[in-house]
Amino acid sequence: MNVILFDDSSIERLYPLTLTRPPAELRVGILTLSEKWQLHLGGEVSHLCADHLAGKYPVSYSNDNLFVNGRVLPNDELLQAIRELPMNGCLVSNGVLVALRSAAEIGLQELWSPYDGNEIDCEFVNRPYDLFTANDAQIREDFKALTNGRKSAPLSDTNRVTGEGDIFIEAGARVEGAILNPDGGCIYVGKDAQIMEGSLVRGSLAMCEHSVLKLGTKIYGATTIGPHSKVGGEVNNSILIGYSNKGHDGFLGNSVLGEWCNIGADSNNSNLKNNYTEVRIWDYSEGRFAKTGLQFCGLIMGDHSKCGINTMFNTGTVIGVSCNIFGSGFPRNYVPSFAWGGSNGFSTHQLKKALETAEMVMARREVELTDADKEILGYVFEHTEQYRFWEANQ
Repeated sequence: MNVILFDDSSIERLYPLTLTRPPAELRVGILTLSEKWQLHLGGEVSHLCADHLAGKYPVSYSNDNLFVNGRVLPNDELLQAIRELPMNGCLVSNGVLVALRSAAEIGLQELWSPYDGNEIDCEFVNRPYDLFTANDAQIREDFKALTNGRKSAPLSDTNRVTGEGDIFIEAGARVEGAILNPDGGCIYVGKDAQIMEGSLVRGSLAMCEHSVLKLGTKIYGATTIGPHSKVGGEVNNSILIGYSNKGHDGFLGNSVLGEWCNIGADSNNSNLKNNYTEVRIWDYSEGRFAKTGLQFCGLIMGDHSKCGINTMFNTGTVIGVSCNIFGSGFPRNYVPSFAWGGSNGFSTHQLKKALETAEMVMARREVELTDADKEILGYVFEHTEQYRFWEANQ
């Protein structure tokens, strides 16, 4: 079957992270959702997504297509049901289409229509904070799938291992002078990743390829350091999707950072309110602050956003795409995309300047800012204009 991961009609619930990618390209555990489906079902996968994303994530049809909801996390029961799915058969969960097998080239609007199929219990990624709340279980599941039947590279005797759990070191990874405690979970160190001297790690931890823990880093699980990301300071139950840096002292907790983000030195986020009550965060789909059901919830930051040194983020802060946050005091709990400023107010980070910065940042990692990337950022700039309240007074 030709696997096509489709965006459903609730994509706005995952903004700002899905302003620049399909939900299936979100990372939870070691892998992105698309990588999980590719691993379990074999072959390549493609995306059926919003028009502005289609240039970067094109769809590929065949005469036997398996359409899978891009927000769904695979599990054994679901995988078995999908493998047994007959042509024109479908699976649903509480009225939401999970999977459909068809020879037709079906479009998004048709997939958003009601379907009458076999009911199945499965887990969806509904909100950005679902990524870090599900991260421990997903690291363990990905760990089992990736390491099954394989032998870890040796761990240097300069390290100290305490506690119970599994540790797997991929080829080319370097770990020296660290204290590692899987804490009943696991620690996965990806290909060519590095844990520098003096780092203290309590699992579960997922380090993707070419990621780095800098000298004296303190990690609490469940944390994922995406590919080509650098981390220092103290991090707890957070995900860096990839190509992002939090390279210096400061705290990041119960948070998700997109790609090409940078957290300045000595910056911190709050993940717990002083009165210990439930955290509310900005919900794009509802256009207001909404309850999370969580006592611990930190920072959600969209792609290409950055903050200066000593930036302080309040509990449950949402930062959009291509923002530049700096200055003393706490910025607002919701900062729209392409904002430039902080607690003293904002101006607009103009698209031309944002693209110039993105091009320079990506070139440092030998990654090209493609025309498709520029189209996505251009769309986001226009689509989020309605939220930039300061523009009305300019």
